[in-house]
Amino acid sequence: QVQLVDSGGGLVESGGSMNLSCAASGTVSIITAMGWYRQAPGNRQKLVASIRIDGKTDYRDSLKGRFTISRDDAKNTIYLQMKNLKPEDTDVYSCSAWGTRRSEYDFWGQGTQVTVSS
Repeated sequence: QVQLVDSGGGLVESGGSMNLSCAASGTVSIITAMGWYRQAPGNRQKLVASIRIDGKTDYRDSLKGRFTISRDDAKNTIYLQMKNLKPEDTDVYSCSAWGTRRSEYDFWGQGTQVTVSS
């Protein structure tokens, strides 16, 4: 199993920046990709960005240019750098890690609240 601890959320003013981190522990060898999702109350989880074991990244189109995902393999940690934040970026951001068969290996962090004030 894999345990994920995500952190770094909080309150930021519109136009500001914030960095999130997600540290993985446990059987990390089964992880083939990690990513960040966000969810507003009553809405579905939406992919923010993901990064595969080969380094390939994927971003939600509307967030390209403002959000950057990166990783530190030595620390089994991924990061999400968010710039020029807008009030509509306010959501609970959750880290996820998954294996080759996501139906079998799909792990989630506890989520961290990001609030952008106008």
